[in-house]
Amino acid sequence: MAEELILLDDWLSMFGMRARIALAEKEIKYEYREEDLSNKSQLLLQMNPIHKKIPVLIHNGKPICESIIIVEYLDELCKDKVSFLPSDPYQRAQARFWADFVNKKVGDVGGRIWSMKREGIEVAKKELVESLKELEKELGDKPYFGGETFGFVDIALVPFYTWFYTYEELGNFKVEAECPKIIAWAKRCNQRESVSKSLADEKEVYEFVASYRKSLHLDD
Repeated sequence: MAEELILLDDWLSMFGMRARIALAEKEIKYEYREEDLSNKSQLLLQMNPIHKKIPVLIHNGKPICESIIIVEYLDELCKDKVSFLPSDPYQRAQARFWADFVNKKVGDVGGRIWSMKREGIEVAKKELVESLKELEKELGDKPYFGGETFGFVDIALVPFYTWFYTYEELGNFKVEAECPKIIAWAKRCNQRESVSKSLADEKEVYEFVASYRKSLHLDD
């Protein structure tokens, strides 16, 4: 692709990982720019003035913000590669529903686990397990959420796999004990190079979170 593509991102962002996985699946070359979120670049502030967050995909000088929207954009941009979304309108709507579920019931709840004081972690942990159990039901016995093909919901959810270790350490539980099908699915996804090379190391994620919590005295 001769067009200019730049990804503004942060290495441990599960949302940035979505964009990286999608770009790798589509075999799209791009320039990666790591953002210091404590000192955001003028380019990031210019390209995402509303939320001032990563990831931002800049395509020929024009920004696309929000990770799920970026994944959909890339799917439409490179239609000659395998599609992330099903062709059937109903199945496509269902995929979008479950991706939104992941954002609200895994992303938001997981964020509460790593950023709250201890008394709030137990409640958030239970909510997270309930949400993962719902996703297990939707997955069923399929290899991927869309069936035989790795796709939209898989890309939405699998970056959280690298954060599970942090949730487990803080919440004193094991995702695999509660939701073994989700872990089996995540390991299957991680066999894909697009996923394995895009996910941050789980121990490095935990070290970052531990440092963050210590700085805010969240465990005192």
